Amino acid sequence: MFRTLTVTIFAAAFAVSGMVAFDSRAQGADIQTIISRQIEALQMDDFAGAFEFASPNIQRIFGSSDNFGQMVTRGYPMVWRPADVTYVDLAEIDGDLWQKVLIKDQQGRLHVLGYRMLETDTGWKINGVQLLPQPDVAA
Repeated sequence: MFRTLTVTIFAAAFAVSGMVAFDSRAQGADIQTIISRQIEALQMDDFAGAFEFASPNIQRIFGSSDNFGQMVTRGYPMVWRPADVTYVDLAEIDGDLWQKVLIKDQQGRLHVLGYRMLETDTGWKINGVQLLPQPDVAA
């Protein structure tokens, strides 16, 4: 009986861990879709459309899609006109989900960005973007 109980508990724990991993993958796919859609809008100079993917707090800070567009074009040109976008890690840090993204700019330089994500009643929103330090690469 002890063996049966142990196997049952292990199977239940394994099933729950599988559900958590599946949920994490689903969240990651949803988050990557939101980031991709914002980048696509930025590439078309659709700042109003890109602004819709920002969290309510970010929208309050910038006040308008025009202000938001100016911030992106001046401060994050690699996001406005990327040559390539690669999604790396999704991690929970201090209760927030952060998606790490590698962006190659038009000059071929790589940039590492962290997208802080916020789940709202209407879906995932971007709650900030941070330029991260480049990892040291030994030749």
